[in-house]
Amino acid sequence: MDRRTLIKTLIAGLGASALPLAPLLWAQESEAGSGDNEKPFSYAWLKGHARELAAQPYLSHEGELPQSLKQLSWDDYQAIRFRKDHALWADSESAFQVQLFHLGLYFQSPVIIHEVIDGTATTLRYNPDFFDYEGEQPLGDLPSNLGYAGFRLHYQTNFSLDLAAFLGASYFRAVGSEMQYGMSARGLAIDTGVNGEEEFPRFSAFWLEKPQPGSQVMRVWALLDSPSTAGAYAFVLDPGRNMVMDVDVALYPRTELKRAGIAPLTSMYQVGENNRRMDYDWRSEIHDSDGLAMLSGRGEWIWRPLENPAHLRFNSFSDNNPQGFGLLQRDRNFDHYQDDGVFYERRPSVWVQPKGEWGKGSIDLVEIPTVDETFDNIVAFWHPEAPLKPGQEYLYAYRLHWGERMPVSPQELATVQATRTGLGGVIGQDREYFSWRFAVDFAGGVLDMLGDNAEVEAVISASRGEVEITSARPLSAINGYRGMFDLVPGDSEEPVNIRMYLRLGDEPLTETWVYQYTPPPVSERKLY
Repeated sequence: MDRRTLIKTLIAGLGASALPLAPLLWAQESEAGSGDNEKPFSYAWLKGHARELAAQPYLSHEGELPQSLKQLSWDDYQAIRFRKDHALWADSESAFQVQLFHLGLYFQSPVIIHEVIDGTATTLRYNPDFFDYEGEQPLGDLPSNLGYAGFRLHYQTNFSLDLAAFLGASYFRAVGSEMQYGMSARGLAIDTGVNGEEEFPRFSAFWLEKPQPGSQVMRVWALLDSPSTAGAYAFVLDPGRNMVMDVDVALYPRTELKRAGIAPLTSMYQVGENNRRMDYDWRSEIHDSDGLAMLSGRGEWIWRPLENPAHLRFNSFSDNNPQGFGLLQRDRNFDHYQDDGVFYERRPSVWVQPKGEWGKGSIDLVEIPTVDETFDNIVAFWHPEAPLKPGQEYLYAYRLHWGERMPVSPQELATVQATRTGLGGVIGQDREYFSWRFAVDFAGGVLDMLGDNAEVEAVISASRGEVEITSARPLSAINGYRGMFDLVPGDSEEPVNIRMYLRLGDEPLTETWVYQYTPPPVSERKLY
C-alpha cells in the first residue's frame, strides 16, 4: 500500500484501536502456548461460538499490548517489513499466498489468525523471524501468542502485489485488474452518521483455508465482536478482472441495534466537478468514488453524485428488497485528476449485490466534511427498517464486485457521465436574484441513436424553490445529451432535494439523477 493509502487505513484504525480485544484472543493464550494447537473448525461452529459470545458481557482488554509496540514512531513502524519468503503457502502449489501485518503504532488491537486444512484450524503464532526490522526503537522479546494486526492476500498472477487486505477494525479492501487500492468495505457499521459516538466492530479472529491445488478461490472466515454485537462472517474471494467476494453474515446482537449498517462501503471525496468547496489543490479532482449508484427493488436506476459538504450530511433512500447499490468511480479520465502517484482514475468501484430478500429499509449515504484526501469521509450501507434485537440471529448474504466494470448496469438507459454546478442566470444580462445552475451529462443507452429532431425532455422536480431555464440538448463530444436547469432556492438555507431524468414522449431515456443542494447563506450569495 502506498503512503497515502496507509495513512487512510491508519486513520480508520484509530477508531478501532480504542475498542477492547475480543475474549477469544485471550481464551486462546493457553492454547497457543501448548502443544495441542489444532481444533476442528467449521462455519457452523463459528456461528455457534458468536452466538455464545453475544450472550456474555463484552470484555475489554484495551491496552494489553507490550509497551514497545505502543510507543513505536511512524518511521519505526514503517521499518517493519514482512519477509516475502515466509508468506503462508509460499512453499506449496497454492494459487494464493498470505502475508501478515505487524502490530504497533495505531494498530494496537491484536487479531488471532488461523490456518485451516481439511477442517482443522491451527493458530499462527507470532514469529519475529517473519519480519525484517530496521527501526531504532527495540521491540524486545514478544510473546508467541501476541497475534497480528491483519493480513493481505497475494495471487499467482503476480505474487509481488496484493489483491486484498484485511486491516483495522472490520475494514477490508480489494483490487480488480487495475491493481489499485481505493475505497474500503466493512463488516458492519453501527450508529454511523447519527448523534452520538459511532461504534466500530472489529474482526478479532480470522480463519484462512489453504486452497486445494488448482483452486482459484480463497475462503476466509472472521469473528466480529463489539460492545453491541457479535457475528460470524464467511468470505469466498475469486480474483479476476473484478475481484468478486461472496459474503455470508450471521449477527447476534447484545443490545438493540437501531442503526445497523449492512454491507457498509467507505470512500473519499474531497473535490470534483460538482463540488469545489475544498478546491485549493493543483489537481482539479480528488476522490476515490464520484457517486452512489442504486438499483431499487422496483427496478429504478438512480445516480447520486457525491459531495464534500460544509456540514455532516445524511441522506436516506427508502426501498424494499434492493437489487443492488455501490460507490462507483465512473470518471476514468487521467486528465481530470493529473495524479501520477495514486492514480485516482484507476480506483476500483464496489457494487453490493444482495442475495435473497432483504425486506424493507433504506440505502443510507453519509457525507462528512474533509479538508484533505487522507480522510475517508463517505459511507454507504443498507439499513434494515426494523431494529436488530438481542437474542436473535440475523442472516445476510451478498456479493461484492471490486473493479472498473460493474456486473450490472442500465441496459437501455443512459447513465450520468458528469455533474457540474455553478452560478445561474443568462450570460450578458444582469442578475436580479440568486440561482444555481446544474448541468448533467448523460451517455449510453439509445441516446446516440436519436435523430436530430427527437424531442427529448428533461423531467425535473425539486422539493422546494423554482426551476427555470431548462433544456435537454445533444452533446456530440460524448455522443449523449446534456440536461441543464437553474434552481432559484428562495431565501431559505434548507437543503433542496432534486431529481431529473430525460425522456422521449413517455419513454425514459436515462437513469434518474438525484441531488441534494444546500444554498449558501443569503449574505454570501454573490451575483457578480
